[in-house]
Parts: sequence; C-alpha cells; structure tokens
Amino acid sequence: MLQPMISLLYAGYDYGQQAHHASYSGAQMGMFLLIIVIGIAGYLVQARLQSVFKKYSRVQFPGGLTGAEVAEKMLRDHNIHNVKVTHVSGSLTDHFNPQTMTVNLSDSVYSSTSVAAAAVAAHECGHAVQHAQGYAPLILRSQLVPVVQFASSASMWVILLGMVLLASTNNALVCWIGVGMIAMSALFSIVTLPVEYNASARALEWLKVSRTMQEGQLVQAREALSWAARTYLVAALSAIASVLYYVFMILGRRE
Repeated sequence: MLQPMISLLYAGYDYGQQAHHASYSGAQMGMFLLIIVIGIAGYLVQARLQSVFKKYSRVQFPGGLTGAEVAEKMLRDHNIHNVKVTHVSGSLTDHFNPQTMTVNLSDSVYSSTSVAAAAVAAHECGHAVQHAQGYAPLILRSQLVPVVQFASSASMWVILLGMVLLASTNNALVCWIGVGMIAMSALFSIVTLPVEYNASARALEWLKVSRTMQEGQLVQAREALSWAARTYLVAALSAIASVLYYVFMILGRRE
C-alpha cells in the first residue's frame, strides 16, 4: 500500500521537471517494469512448483517410508540426535527451526509416503546438517533474521517520511536509510540462495548414498527440489530490483 503512495509523492514533485530528470525517470521506469516481469516469473515458478509437487505426491516412495521417517533416518545417519521431527499444519510450510531444533514437516509431507514428501523431508534435514556442521551462510542468515524482520516492517514508512523531508528540505539522508533497510531484505534473499541450494544438494547426495532412493526417484526428487530453489532465486532478483527502483527514484528527485 505504501509503495504506490511513495510513487505518487515522487511523481507530484517531479511534475514540470520531466526533461531534467529524463534519464533517471527512464531508469526508474525500467526497474518498475523489471519488478513486474519478475513478479510474473515468480507466479509462474510457484505455479510450476505446485504442479510438480502435486505430480510427485502421487508417486509412491518404493521404500514405503513416510516423510517423517525419512527425516529421522537422515538425521540418524548424520549423528544428529538433538533435532526433533515435528508436524505443522499447511501445505509446503516445511522448515527447520534452529531456535527450537526441530524439523517441521507439513500435512502433505509428514505422513506421506510419496517421492515428493521424501525429497522435501530430506531437504529440511539438509538444513539441520548445515546447522550441525556450522555452515557459514546458514549462520549468517540466522543472524540477519531479527534485523530483516524489523527492516521489513519499517522500511516503507521510513522511505515515505524520507520523501516528504526530501521534498521540503532537499535532504536525502532518511531516504537512504530506508533504502538501506530494504537492502537488508535483499541481502537476506541473496544469502538464502546458497543455503537452499546447498540443503538440496545435501539431501540428494544422502538419498543416493544411503540408497534411500533409486535413480528414477532421484531424478524426480531433483526436479521437485530444483523448482523449489527457483522460487528463492526469483525472490532474490525481485529484492534487488526493488532496491534499484528506490535508488533511481531518490537520485532522480535529487537531480
């Protein structure tokens, strides 16, 4: 809701000075269009993920293990005994929580014996393995969580205040603080990429080495996890584009 307000405030100030700000306005419009394109791509990737997950949720796992049993087996094989496998409601709400030391599996994964469930369960345990081995990007992401939570809730209000001050005093300091807060979210999205890709790689490697899955099921699991990882890639691109959008907005206003 706040982003359109900021854009309107900027547009109102820029009225009558369009020629002077043409280069920045063009760049800003380009970023805005890029955000729309990335948003559409994100929708398509999410839709494809849902389709692939639904497809492989109908393919029964030959070993007959449920998602919870796969998770428990992977944790045991990595000598991790302080992480509990629990059930959470929802669909694709699976996650590893380092604060509570739990691998939380959703309705469609916990008790399911499908290939998709096994892949997701192993992926979440991949995060538990990362935590146990001190995987640096995961540690950094965990440290960023409280900062990003605050920045995400306050950044738009800070930029809105900054645009008002910029229009009245020509001082862009508060605007840049707001952009910095948005950049923290972008940094979080970027750091998330190696965390998610590495967790999937660990999951697939274990599924293969432990002979929990055979080659045919591994191909299916790899496809499901690949589409899941692409959602994080799209999110990172969107976050970067948002930062650039506000940078060009402020630069155009200052000129």
